[in-house]
Amino acid sequence: MTAGLVATGHRLVSEAAVAVLRAGGNAFDATLAAGFAAAVAEPMFTSLGGGGFLLARTGRGREILFDFFSDTPGLGLAEDRREPHMLPVTVHFPASDQIFKIGFGSVAVPGTLRGFLQVHHRLCRLPLREVIAPAVDLARGGVELTEHQAYVIALLAPIHSLTPEGRALYAPGGRCLRQGERFVNRDLANFLETLPEFGGRDFYEGSLAARIGRDVREGRGDLGRLDLAAYRVIEREPLVMRYGAHRLLTNPPPSFGGCLIADSLGLHRTCELSRQTWASGAHLCALIAVMEEIERHRADGDPTSPLVGTAFDAVAQRVRVATGGTTHISVCDGEGNAASLSLSNGEGSGYIVPETGIMLNNMLGEDDLHPEGFEPSPPGRRVASTMSPCILLRDGEVVLIVGSGGSKRIRTTLVQVLTAVVDFSKSVREAVDAPRIHWDGEMVQVEPGFSAQALAAVRRRWRVNLWSERNLYFGGAHAVDPRGEAAGDPRRDGHALEVRAAT
Repeated sequence: MTAGLVATGHRLVSEAAVAVLRAGGNAFDATLAAGFAAAVAEPMFTSLGGGGFLLARTGRGREILFDFFSDTPGLGLAEDRREPHMLPVTVHFPASDQIFKIGFGSVAVPGTLRGFLQVHHRLCRLPLREVIAPAVDLARGGVELTEHQAYVIALLAPIHSLTPEGRALYAPGGRCLRQGERFVNRDLANFLETLPEFGGRDFYEGSLAARIGRDVREGRGDLGRLDLAAYRVIEREPLVMRYGAHRLLTNPPPSFGGCLIADSLGLHRTCELSRQTWASGAHLCALIAVMEEIERHRADGDPTSPLVGTAFDAVAQRVRVATGGTTHISVCDGEGNAASLSLSNGEGSGYIVPETGIMLNNMLGEDDLHPEGFEPSPPGRRVASTMSPCILLRDGEVVLIVGSGGSKRIRTTLVQVLTAVVDFSKSVREAVDAPRIHWDGEMVQVEPGFSAQALAAVRRRWRVNLWSERNLYFGGAHAVDPRGEAAGDPRRDGHALEVRAAT
């Protein structure tokens, strides 16, 4: 009998969750243990200085979306404040480049730490000291880098090498850490150990908050002490949609990822894409057509406003004609609790908070979060996000917990995984491992693994960039089926573990 299932982006993160489950914690204790551990073991994808969302469904059926994503900063600044200073950085994926902006001006108000603490207060049963213990041990003892992690550190070298503190952590001795070497963050271990007594108050309201505000403002950014003190976690009703016989819970507005996934699935079902043969040319063309229409809707309209009525009908007709760094943690326990946690630090701003080992985010420099450009928004506004933690139910029973990293690829990744499971009866492992496609607005990015006939059908309509390898560019969907299966995405070192009930 299963007492719990875990899927995360790193073996040590999964082991942290399992250790807490075995110590008597529930799914939410385990999820937070994994979240804290991910800040150590997956430092290029998440940080306590970033933001995220935890979608919770308790064993008694209560459903809550904890929104602790970033706010726009600038409280106390004049309305005609100077333009924040950002540095453009190009990240070179193997077959595609993406431009981000970093530096002090890219920093939004961080929410992850306060979010974790509120979830612990509301849903957890173990003392905070036990929940953070695995992360403390990892930060102090170090994490041996896998090939994947060393690759990501090298990929993001222009960011983590921006400051002396970053270079000391990620490039000691003047070069990036390599596979087999240990990433150690003793400052983070020391900071974590203060949380049970002080609850992170210094980070948001005390002398540390004052230091952060002073450093960022001196670096021509907008984040200040007033922004940190004003930050609050928001508990929301999840966005709910029917998908055939299933009920999907995901991230509601003001974030737009969940709305775009709901629209994509609605088009998928209305246009009967499930009647196509899996991974055939017709199936791929239909998927791309949906991606193309959803991207157009995102660019031209309000992405938090669902497609309805005549607008939906017109898009559906076009689809029918066309048919011719973030991380995620999924956990369930034996009591029926389910947690879907998506976390991001963007790519990181490059600024590490003194004596904490915490790199702050670059959410104001993420182009997918600011489709109208990098113009400053009024302070205190929650930044919209593409992150979309999901929980899928059938007949009142949780059948899938899933989410993904991957910036613009999050929604296309999740639609492909969800439809594979629901419409094509694929197992969780098959759905996660299947090759993926992504419409980037100009061409179709394609992973290897599709048939020559399917690719030929796609090339008749769209330009195709065929990758030579599976890559983290295409997301990282870590998924759990509480009925007995879990899968970590190999594109991002994913790792799944099961906890068996004592007999």
